[in-house]
Amino acid sequence: MLSYLNIKAAIELIPSGSRIFVHGGAATPNILLKELVQQSHRLQDCSLIHLHTEGPAFYAKAEYKDSFRVINLFVGGNIRKNMDYNRIDYLPCFLSEIPELFRSKKCLLDVALIHVSPPDVQGYCSLGVSVDIVKSAIQNSKIIIAQINPNMPRVHGDGFIHSSVFSAAVEVNEKLPQSHPIHLTSEELLIGQHVASLIEDRSTLQIGIGSIPNAVAQQLLDHKDLGVHSEMWSDGVLNLIESGVITNAYKKIHRGKSVSGFLIGSQKLYDFVHDNPSVLQFEIDYVNDPNIICRNPRVAAVNSAVEIDLTGQVCADSIGNRIISGVGGQMDFMRGAAQSDGGKPIIALQSRTKRGRSKIVSQLQPGAGVVTTRSHVHYVVTEYGIAQLHGKTLRDRACAMIAIAHPEDRETLEREFAQKFKHD
Repeated sequence: MLSYLNIKAAIELIPSGSRIFVHGGAATPNILLKELVQQSHRLQDCSLIHLHTEGPAFYAKAEYKDSFRVINLFVGGNIRKNMDYNRIDYLPCFLSEIPELFRSKKCLLDVALIHVSPPDVQGYCSLGVSVDIVKSAIQNSKIIIAQINPNMPRVHGDGFIHSSVFSAAVEVNEKLPQSHPIHLTSEELLIGQHVASLIEDRSTLQIGIGSIPNAVAQQLLDHKDLGVHSEMWSDGVLNLIESGVITNAYKKIHRGKSVSGFLIGSQKLYDFVHDNPSVLQFEIDYVNDPNIICRNPRVAAVNSAVEIDLTGQVCADSIGNRIISGVGGQMDFMRGAAQSDGGKPIIALQSRTKRGRSKIVSQLQPGAGVVTTRSHVHYVVTEYGIAQLHGKTLRDRACAMIAIAHPEDRETLEREFAQKFKHD
């Protein structure tokens, strides 16, 4: 029989100097984190380790500098303004390799703060909307503190944890963080049309969250028998499932199932995945393994970029030196799609930033990280069309990229390319 502690007593189990894993995404255990901050006066030199989290992230404030250091495995919007690469830092790693990072002790853990569903009659709780790297974190931590919430869906797959492993459990009752689609611009809709034109019927999708993924999903409503094997998915994919476009009928592995590592979206999404045998959540070192991804046919991997140079080098995690997200699973799926029979690795982005700066550049900003190399990029899509880069020389790539840049930027890009690669 699972016994519950009050939240104060549960967090008191954490000693100073602990390395604390925090469940992320829509499963962020914000009530546990709030109490952790409340006890900051007794905690010294603790490290919080997590993917992006949802919520206020009070622990990242400068006033708690003696209590908490933050190691981001992916930088979320609630942390970006606090990044100083000292107390608030970033650890670059392919998402698929993070579980091994914990197992190998290269990233040591002492405590895991997790957010789960209530236990079933056998005592098993579900990690719900976020399985990803969490099981490995639990298996490699000494103290497991669970926030148990009736609003957490029970999701099929390998995200079940027996309550006997919990050092402490706390009952909470709060809605999960939600993400809702926003109005799409005409440019985003055009990008969606171009990407959709590359995707054949019976393809397997990797598609995330945000305006461009939503635009792509909207343009796929006339497609047939698509499948899902994705790092994560959201309401855009749910609409395709409910409309009958996604059937998963032609996948080679997990046929009939929508597969992912985590989810975030509306309450409608959370209600849909609850105890739904057509939805599976697995650990991310399986979901994002290119050797697993490529077993499905016609994998269409749709990813985004901050900027991309004329040779096809993709920066997706930083603006110059400033980290704004992380490596994530882009390379995992770009490679998996390339190896898939009929697969298409796609980078989709608007031609310009909101401030009017070209996202297609002759060279990346100083300090910018190359997340996907020029050798891995096959298709680049903007509102002005599709550049097919695979099998092309640098000059041919530059011509294709310039053709999908904003018309007002093309002459400058042609001149800069000529200067960059001129011969004596």
